[in-house]
Amino acid sequence: MRLQDKVVLITGAGSGLGRHCAQLFTREGARVAIVDIDSDRAEQTLKLVREADGDAIAITADVADRAQIFDAVSQTVEHFGKLDVAWANAGIVSRGGVPTVAGGESVTFEDLTEADWQHVLGVNLSGVVYTAQAAVKPLRANGGGTILATSSAASMVAYHNTSMYCATKAGVNGLVRGLALDLGRYGIRVNAIAPTHGMSPNFLMPPGTPVVGQSYEEVAGPWDPTVSPIPLKLSRPPSLNDNANVALFLASDDAAYVSGATISSADGGTLSRVGMWFEEDLNPEPLP
Repeated sequence: MRLQDKVVLITGAGSGLGRHCAQLFTREGARVAIVDIDSDRAEQTLKLVREADGDAIAITADVADRAQIFDAVSQTVEHFGKLDVAWANAGIVSRGGVPTVAGGESVTFEDLTEADWQHVLGVNLSGVVYTAQAAVKPLRANGGGTILATSSAASMVAYHNTSMYCATKAGVNGLVRGLALDLGRYGIRVNAIAPTHGMSPNFLMPPGTPVVGQSYEEVAGPWDPTVSPIPLKLSRPPSLNDNANVALFLASDDAAYVSGATISSADGGTLSRVGMWFEEDLNPEPLP
């Protein structure tokens, strides 16, 4: 098992990729601290993990509150005796983001308030900073380990109505590079995944919405790769597991010499395209 005897803390583990990985990581031998601002969701994840004989605890914490995330790390170390991996996975989209997908309100950039900015900044960037800060001391005591963050394709290219979100995720990428340089001396490696596809629609839904447990593409209906905008054509849609497997690799000793990297997980070639349209079909049918 790739995470045998490792202790992993995952923020935002009450739903989406965090919940999926709490289950995957325990199957791979890890003991997991399930951290989420929504205590009910955290307990639901804990129940799923324990039903599969996984070893985990649930902790309620707001990652935007430095004291709360430091306390969550302390509880993890107190319960399990150490920390090997701290994954700052919690994230939110800025208000009004992707309204056509979520069925929500349309809010222009100039109408967003200071509170809107502080909210998305607090969770998406400050939350990563605080999680990393809290993890350094126990990781050093452990002789090293891993700090992992969840960035986004929006850190590299723009999504509509999400400028604040894009800015915070780009900040995550810069933080990863800086921390990899500063913390490598302690045997701590720092990386991020940047999902494009295969993420949970819960991300765009109101708080408290039932957890879907599938990707956007999986819940959209029957999969037809010929009409998908993803350049890579496969017979199934991208799933949470496609991003989870990259996170698993980065959390494991298989990635022992990977640090300072932001990996475009479940990208399928989407980010390789330029913003131009050619009348001629430059991507013909694949050869038989």
